[in-house]
Amino acid sequence: MDSNALSSLGNLFGERLRTSLETRIAYSFDATRKVHLPDAVVFPETAGEVRDAVLLANRHRFPIVPRGAGSGFSGGALPVRGGVVLSTERMDRILSIDTENLYAVVEPGVVTETLKEEARKRGLFYPPDPASLKFSTIGGNIAEGSGGMCAVKYGVTRDYVLGLDAVLGTGELVRTGVSTAKGVVGYDLTRMLVGSEGTLGIVTRATLRLVPYPEATVTLLAFFPGNRNAAAAVNGIVEARVTPSAMELMDRTAIDCVQAVTPVSLPEGTGSALLLEVDGPGDAVGREAGRVEEACRSRGALEVRRASSVSGREELWKLRRSISPGLLRIAPVKINEDIVVPRSRLADMLDFLSGLADRKNVRIINFGHAGDGNIHVNLMISGVDAAETARAEEAVEEIFRTTVEMGGTISGEHGVGISKAPFLEMEVGPLGVSVMKRLKGCFDPNGILNPGKIFLDEAAVRG
Repeated sequence: MDSNALSSLGNLFGERLRTSLETRIAYSFDATRKVHLPDAVVFPETAGEVRDAVLLANRHRFPIVPRGAGSGFSGGALPVRGGVVLSTERMDRILSIDTENLYAVVEPGVVTETLKEEARKRGLFYPPDPASLKFSTIGGNIAEGSGGMCAVKYGVTRDYVLGLDAVLGTGELVRTGVSTAKGVVGYDLTRMLVGSEGTLGIVTRATLRLVPYPEATVTLLAFFPGNRNAAAAVNGIVEARVTPSAMELMDRTAIDCVQAVTPVSLPEGTGSALLLEVDGPGDAVGREAGRVEEACRSRGALEVRRASSVSGREELWKLRRSISPGLLRIAPVKINEDIVVPRSRLADMLDFLSGLADRKNVRIINFGHAGDGNIHVNLMISGVDAAETARAEEAVEEIFRTTVEMGGTISGEHGVGISKAPFLEMEVGPLGVSVMKRLKGCFDPNGILNPGKIFLDEAAVRG
């Protein structure tokens, strides 16, 4: 960036423009642990300031990269071509919660858990629950199209965004969508912006749908001899016409990972586990939990544990929540993918992953949201063995290719960013990529918004 651009940013942001090396380093990485140093970081507090920053970027032709909490796993918030990181962390107000019409209006820097808690106090529920909910922000969730454990019953972030205020790549502030239950006027620009990873616009305000908070919850933890039994139980639960609010699968690799951190008593012969949660009206939850338990036992469950109290449920959740800390003990570098296959192919994919780990001699830990076929595939490597890294990279490409062949998708909730950009065409085809690039040109004609993301060969910022 030239001095004129930095001077203009200084006039706009004052002390909220930071160019020190310490600050630039702090905003140079995300959960991928890849590092790309920005030229500067700015902290807008209003939509007007976001708009003015984008107008400056167009005038001086520098990249501008929107950032929430930097918790993404695909590199979506990395300034891969330098420029300015625009942090929305100071735009963190819940502007309103409408208990009559069941929606909230929030700024992009609101932490996901904060919104969930404020809604809960009013007897309402904001269901999207990414694993990073304690620190990820609504703006980041919208940019990446985040999901979570509740997606099998309640859906993902996209299903709760009614409308958005966003600054386009031209610097224009657009309002999309509605605050009503229905609305089909014109193109659905809201859904186009959700999951676009800040390449089309920067969200400055979101109107989010809320639902009544569930009256009761029952949690079950079922242990199985192997993955095929667990996958059969998932299908059995669906056949029983029960939709749990969580269906979390852990294969033996994930269970062993947990045992190294927080030992959990296991039935002899355990090869897989399902963490299941049922919620809803109090009189119905018990009956549905019974049908879930029967579906598990009839598919070979070794043991089913059940809890309805808060403390009991937390004890059962311990197995699932201890996986991530356990991964840190296995290897220093984690390649984290989030493929999705049709539920009917879940067991086939898990068998494939087990065989792949043996063939490539790479440790692969698998767990995920079984109810929607979403598997988190974690390839654990040292990061210092070049041959091992090469084998892992080959394994990733094979995983993606097999996923697509099974009728799945290479990213369920992590986005594309830079990590999956090389494989975009594998899933959507050359015409799909071409159409997306054309849309990008309409929203951001000078290519200043988050360049280098999604499209591997995207041109540099256009001068």
